[in-house]
Amino acid sequence: MQGQSWLSQLNIEHHATALYWLVILPTTRRTAALLLATLAAALLSACGRHQKPAEIGYVSVPQAFLRDRVATVYSKTGTVKNGDRVELFERERRFVRVRTDTGLEGWIEQRYIVSQEVYAGFQKLAQQEQNDPLQATGTTRNDTNIHLEPGREAEHLYQLNQGTKVSIFKRGNAEKMLPGALPQPANNETAKPAILEDWWLIRDPQGHMGWVLARMVDIDAPLEIAQYAEGQRIVAFFVLDQVNDGDKKVAQYLVALTEPKDGLPFDYNQVRVFTWNIKRHRYETAYREHNLNGVMPVTVSQENFENEGTLPVFILRVKDEDGNVSERKYKLNTPIVRRVLAPGEQPTKPVAKKRRRNT
Repeated sequence: MQGQSWLSQLNIEHHATALYWLVILPTTRRTAALLLATLAAALLSACGRHQKPAEIGYVSVPQAFLRDRVATVYSKTGTVKNGDRVELFERERRFVRVRTDTGLEGWIEQRYIVSQEVYAGFQKLAQQEQNDPLQATGTTRNDTNIHLEPGREAEHLYQLNQGTKVSIFKRGNAEKMLPGALPQPANNETAKPAILEDWWLIRDPQGHMGWVLARMVDIDAPLEIAQYAEGQRIVAFFVLDQVNDGDKKVAQYLVALTEPKDGLPFDYNQVRVFTWNIKRHRYETAYREHNLNGVMPVTVSQENFENEGTLPVFILRVKDEDGNVSERKYKLNTPIVRRVLAPGEQPTKPVAKKRRRNT
């Protein structure tokens, strides 16, 4: 028992009692080797339990090389790509030493890595917005970053190549920071109004969700209806239903439009419904409404109206002067569009008349 007390004074774990038996009792070389291996494994296990967890980061550029040293002359030890998970071990000047999940190690510039918190932020955003109704699809004009929030200075992780197809869900805006411009104090009465830029909340083909600069995305509205935009910007479009024209089916559309500039207080200020004239084989404007203070999302569904049968229905969300948002429901019984009033709702004065031909 005296040997065990001596071990406990050295603060060695219970497994280390093997050392006691190794010292006190005569053993063969083979037995001694086994005891030493057991002791080493126990000590390594104890040390491992007290190691600090490695810092985790993610690669935020399309591709980058790992280098074997921080120097002007170096050898490449591997390649990482956008979204790769890496462990961070050591920092030196503007570089950090990392290890990939496949075991590659090397140095990389710190500006190419974002933190675990940023990655978690993108995961949370995707989860929060996973059930948002689709408003439009688009195509990127150039290579562009996906940001965690609207704004050029917001954190970004994923990147989109030119020509990438994206799904669009919401509009946001953020102040445009001009190169070299300093933030203006809040109490400066002569401060110039902030220049705002529009941003889209998008999802890319890999399922990544985030914000991209709106001017970097072209809305993929069908050409046969986009030609009737009359200088306005299409921000959302929806297929209401399809009609038969001979041996083909033709879609009928709801389109939301706005003025062709950023930073407006509404997402859209007019809507148009395009129906297909079977006799003339062309689209016509069945309905238009102006002067809306429209807020996304617009939703489209179908509803049964007894004698009329099942018809396409769309709901617009409109904000009043006090900022309160109300819903307006409409139904399409081709080629007629009418408001559907909720119980107790009073009809409002129409802003525009229905029209059946394009101008």
